[in-house]
Amino acid sequence: MIGTYFLFFFLLGFLNTFLPELDLEKYQQTELFNLMDESPLAFILMAVIIAPLLEESMFRTLIKPSFTEIHIFICAVLAFIGLGFIPQEAHSLLKYGLVILSAIIIFLFLQSLKPSRFLRIFRIILYRNYRLIWLLTAALFGLVHIWNYVEGWQFDLILFLLIFPRIIAGYFFGKIKVENGNLIWPITMHAMNNGIVVFFLLPKLLQ
Repeated sequence: MIGTYFLFFFLLGFLNTFLPELDLEKYQQTELFNLMDESPLAFILMAVIIAPLLEESMFRTLIKPSFTEIHIFICAVLAFIGLGFIPQEAHSLLKYGLVILSAIIIFLFLQSLKPSRFLRIFRIILYRNYRLIWLLTAALFGLVHIWNYVEGWQFDLILFLLIFPRIIAGYFFGKIKVENGNLIWPITMHAMNNGIVVFFLLPKLLQ
């Protein structure tokens, strides 16, 4: 994955040199930078713990899933929707803490239920089409990160170039799930990936 990153950024530098009209500074991750300035601890927890847990629970659970992982997926989607109803000005740790606690309660309820016939059939379909799910979720994982740069929905070449590393990451997070069959592996890999970025940002965070 790291080798693919290097290749991508090498090609990006090449494009930037020979196509200077590509304004790669057009979009900025303003919300993340604001969080970094306002609360470095919240930014670190968000990047290294909360984002890997929530995002992998949404995007990697349906790749060769167990019934438990399907329940985790349902809870993650509900948590993501729930975040939209919490005011933007709410404290980040409080906001995500409340959503995660709610998701845990719903998960425990779902786990207490016997898997329905529909859920069994759904799981079989996901297993048979795991390669398609793997690639589709990698693409979706990249696309949702457009919201790091813009509000609402828009798409252009520059945004595609900015989110392409996330698509690469999504592919490899899915690969490690397929090869190891456990959600803990893509969560750990995602946390390490974000942790490397946080490590290089430490001088700024500690100012």
